Parts: sequence; structure tokens; C-alpha cells
Amino acid sequence: MVTSDNQIVEEVDCVEEIVKRDPSIIPKRYILTEKDVSKEMELPLLSAQVPVIDMALLSEGQEEELKKLDEACKYWGFFLVINNGMDERVLEDMKTAASQFFKLPLEDKMRYPFDPLAIEGYGRPYPVTEDQTVDWSDSLMFRLFPVQGRKLELWPNKPAALKGAVEAYSVEIGNVGKKLLGSLSLIMGMQSNDLPELHKEMQISMRVNYYPVCCEPEKVMGMSPHSDATTITILLQDNNVNGLQIRHNGGWVPVQPVPNSLIVNVGDVLEIWSNGKYKSIEHRAMTNGTRARISYASFVTPQMEVEVEPLKQMLDDSQKQKLYKKVTYEDYIRQNLQSKLKGKAYIANYAS
Repeated sequence: MVTSDNQIVEEVDCVEEIVKRDPSIIPKRYILTEKDVSKEMELPLLSAQVPVIDMALLSEGQEEELKKLDEACKYWGFFLVINNGMDERVLEDMKTAASQFFKLPLEDKMRYPFDPLAIEGYGRPYPVTEDQTVDWSDSLMFRLFPVQGRKLELWPNKPAALKGAVEAYSVEIGNVGKKLLGSLSLIMGMQSNDLPELHKEMQISMRVNYYPVCCEPEKVMGMSPHSDATTITILLQDNNVNGLQIRHNGGWVPVQPVPNSLIVNVGDVLEIWSNGKYKSIEHRAMTNGTRARISYASFVTPQMEVEVEPLKQMLDDSQKQKLYKKVTYEDYIRQNLQSKLKGKAYIANYAS
């Protein structure tokens, strides 16, 4: 493999191993091409305007907070959640164990290779084509719920604390997911249990994303722009390392980490169910020249057999036509996982 300055390195799927071999080298296939580079500007001044939702007030059913949630989903598709009730010790244990895993030797991590059918394990959850620019990140996937769906042989034994940390974190994130679905159900004109029941049984998978330090971060992308094939995604960020950016007002808005907060984004499934009222927003992950970054994305989705289409509650005089076709979630997610990350190209296939 040839770099931009004609140095040759062995191609390695694990980005952390590339950095260990020589932190001054970026393999050519990771370097952004002209077509990969966004022409849209970064809008850091808008970071302070990202909506903030108080989970405690939502749980009380306060009308003002529900209105803020509705507006956040309509106009941003992203919001911060504070007072979310998650145990700070659980969050720190999760961060510590995940950090230790990614520092393990490659042979230890490769004992748990990504299984595309189970959607669990270590590796790249999306295909990489020969001519594709590869993202500067490594991933570890877990299936959290339902518990009986877990493939525990793909849950690493090292570090020893990891399994327990993931189990404890899953309980916390499951509670947050249920509460958020209940509140979303209310702002969609339904009873609080209607949206959860549409899922049949709430599914949650978690992808732990590791973004190693990059010597020239402007030349690579931690994760390409994309929307999520979920109902909602709940993200825990590192407290002190920036990286997440969301597309808003024709530019990219950095989302600043707030200690113990969560970031929630609308997914494609909620966009379809809401008939486009709530938008799944493109987002991307940038890399850092001095510090590695880890994020924890929990994907809340319906059961595979659930048929997803605009809900009648979301059809009104202003929009009587269904904007999306019916699709089973299984068809949607399987085809999504067979495609490389590319903005909102996939949900566009289901526009009516």
C-alpha cells in the first residue's frame, strides 16, 4: 500500500495497528479523495443551539418539555439528554473497560470477529469495496436486547471487567430507551405505550467506536456521513474529546461533549413512521491529532418482522399522502448493512 508520500505499508484492517506500526503514515485508501471532501462549512457557533432535553421533566410528562422534544425532532433531529438517570459509575466502568479492550494485541481482539448475521463482534459492520475510502475507526458490536438474542461467544473475555460493564450499561440504556419511546409516542399523538408496542419487542444493539489518533486528521474521516437505520440512536461520548458533527442549516455543527449527558438522534425508522415530520439527520465523526476518541452508540430498533410505514396518526390536512413505502425492518436493515455509508441515500429508496 502506498501513502501520499510514496511510503509503502502492509494493509491492515485494524486502524489501531496501523498507528502502532508507524503513527506518521496514513495508508492511501484511508485518505479522503476530492469527491469525499464535503464542500459544506463547519458551523461551530451553532453548537450552543443544539437542543437540550431534561429527561426528568419528560418522565413527569411536562408539556413544555414535550414541546421542546417535538421541536428538536422536527428542526434538528438531534438533542442532548440531561438528568437521564444513568449511574455515573456504570458509565465510567463502561468507558474504562472499552478503552482497555482496544489497547489489547490484535490477536486477542480478532478472537471475536464481526458476525454480519448476529451483528456482533469486532470488525467493520459495513462492507468495504476496493475503490472505497476507508473510515479511520475500529468497532466492537454487542447485541443488548433481547437478552436471549445475544451471541455471548462474541463478547470478549478480555479485559475481565468488560462483560460485566456491558451488562450493567445495557440495563441503564434500556431504561432510557423505554422512556424516550414513551415520550416520542406522546408527541406523535398516541398513548405512551403505543410506540413501544409497535416495536413488538424493543431491540438494542451497541457499537463501540474507536477513533485512533491520526497524524493528519484533516485527511481522513472517522466515520463517513450517514443517517441511522434505527428508531432512535442513543450516544455516549468521551467527555473531553470532540468529534461528532451533525448536518444542519447547510453545514456541519460540532456537538460538544457534556459530562454524563447522552446524545439522541432520530433514525430512519422514526422518520418513516412520522411520515417525514421528524428527520433522521446525517452525522459524521472527525478524528483528532492528539487524542484517541471512543463513542458508544446504542441503536433502538423494532423486531425484524415489524412492517414500517407512515402511521395514520401522522397523516393530517397538511400532509395526507404517505411519503414512504411499507418495508419490513428486516429487509431495511439487511440491505442497509450490505451498503457502504453514504448520507441518506438508503432511505431515499423508500420514498413514495
